[in-house]
Amino acid sequence: MHSIIVVPMHSTHPADHIHLEPGDSLPFGRTAGPYGPHLTVAHEGVSRTAGEITAAGAYWRLSNLSSAQTYVVENPEGAGEHIKVAPGRLDAPVPFEFARVVLPAGNELLSFDVWAPRHDFLDRVGPQEGAPTTCAFPLDRGKRYFHVLVALCAARLRGEPHAPLPTAEELVEQLRPIWPAVSRTSVAWNIDYLAVKLRLKPAPDTVPSGGPRLNGKKERLVSLALRFDLVREEDLALLHGNRSVVR
Repeated sequence: MHSIIVVPMHSTHPADHIHLEPGDSLPFGRTAGPYGPHLTVAHEGVSRTAGEITAAGAYWRLSNLSSAQTYVVENPEGAGEHIKVAPGRLDAPVPFEFARVVLPAGNELLSFDVWAPRHDFLDRVGPQEGAPTTCAFPLDRGKRYFHVLVALCAARLRGEPHAPLPTAEELVEQLRPIWPAVSRTSVAWNIDYLAVKLRLKPAPDTVPSGGPRLNGKKERLVSLALRFDLVREEDLALLHGNRSVVR
């Protein structure tokens, strides 16, 4: 699995995502550099060489190459959790699984997302000998992406094995009691992230532009989740707020 995935501002297509392996670096700024990949943030208020992202396994580092602007890295699921990276700060570690880098630009705030899907969790605690076993499907049941997965699987978990998958509108209605700000866009974002997190292969059926169809992606997610018991009937309680959510 790729260590770090950078999602450019306003990106709506997986082909726009920039994948980094551990040790890879990605400069970003107003103009592209002469060599290698680059994330262009086309705004006159952004420095030509604004900063650099470096992948480091399950986390990443941010260098702020601006001489005057502080950058903020937000955790969109953290109820205000964020870190500040001062001008000139090099290799500031970012621990969030999802992160939004916010750049001040004139009278605007520009942003792009960074995903770190290799956030793994031990399947048990206590004394162990040797290296721990890597989790095949590292899922955090307190995250919104897991709630989206449960909502996708809900009808089939209730004993309807051939039930049609919920539409985007139906998913929004299922999730609204525990996620008041949910929208079709945020649901689609989480479905895309689940496809990355669970390492789904590209769909054989594609739209003319070459991107995977959403329905096909949802079907493969549900099939994988149910086949390997990634979601269970007791997880349906999450949709009613009956378990605490880790923010």
